[in-house]
Amino acid sequence: MKSDTFYMSMLFDFYGELLTDKQKEFFDLYYNEDLSLTEIAEHAGISRQGVRDAIVRSEAILRDVEERCGLVKKYGRYEDNIGRIAEEAAYIAKVNALSIKNYEIATHAERLLKITEEMR
Repeated sequence: MKSDTFYMSMLFDFYGELLTDKQKEFFDLYYNEDLSLTEIAEHAGISRQGVRDAIVRSEAILRDVEERCGLVKKYGRYEDNIGRIAEEAAYIAKVNALSIKNYEIATHAERLLKITEEMR
């Protein structure tokens, strides 16, 4: 179940409010607090299988919503594109500083770099 912990945590961050309070609690304890099923079961006063079933249901709900909405996937592309824009702006600034030495180009490249930093 924990093979894709980061991905499941992202799904939880985006869609966790769609889960019941118990599902949220168990999911958070399992994925974010790294408690075992047995530890969660003892804490909640239910069986280990009950905890496992709740987490499996939660995972299915979160995966289904992501499949329909795709927000986590879009967010990943968004992050990648911000990084690429920052790299291109830095390259433009470097080339400008070494050869062209145009004040307006330098100003705009710096603005782009600031914007990408704010977006991260």
